[in-house]
Amino acid sequence: MEIPKNGKNLSRTNQFPNFCLLTHVNYLAHIFLSGDNRQRQVGNFIGDFVKGNQFTAYPKGIRQGIILHRQIDSFTDTHPVVLDTTALLRPQFGRYSGIVTDMYFDHLLASHFGQYADNRSLRIFSANFYYSAIRYYRFLPPRVKRFIWHFITTNRLVRYATIEGLTDALTIMSNYKIPAINPAETITFLQTNKEEIHNRFQLFFPELMAFSEETSIFR
Repeated sequence: MEIPKNGKNLSRTNQFPNFCLLTHVNYLAHIFLSGDNRQRQVGNFIGDFVKGNQFTAYPKGIRQGIILHRQIDSFTDTHPVVLDTTALLRPQFGRYSGIVTDMYFDHLLASHFGQYADNRSLRIFSANFYYSAIRYYRFLPPRVKRFIWHFITTNRLVRYATIEGLTDALTIMSNYKIPAINPAETITFLQTNKEEIHNRFQLFFPELMAFSEETSIFR
């Protein structure tokens, strides 16, 4: 899910690589749902940055990842559990409740990664993806190239499993994109409602995994 524009000067993204990381907030899920194909993972990772039919210019595996990214977004945005969770968050976060839902869910995936990845290590999975991003660097859109090295060197995917990493992401978002989101309040809301939010994630994510595996991309 992409963060709505709020009129800020986006030229600041060149000065603050972290800011670019937060224009899209559920990277881990998209990468993980791509299977083990490196090109497909990269395509799913960059999906929000490739508009319209621009995907046709990419190699087959990356094209598949971009298409899968769009299918995942469509499934997620219309799923009853996601809609109910967004409604739960709306009194606290208003128009940004969908963004916060994405962030909470990616944090929960990271912090329970082995449960969904056959006990694979998030650290090893992340390192493998970082290698893929470097290997196919020439295919990354310019906006992604501006932040990918910071993404890798700060080990963003692994760090997202921690409350500290989630707090960092929220702080960057608050400072450079959405001042209305208060990091401390957002963390407090998660901690207060974590069991309910986690239960919803446990209902939703296996269905998203099944959907991703059943798409024509994998046939």
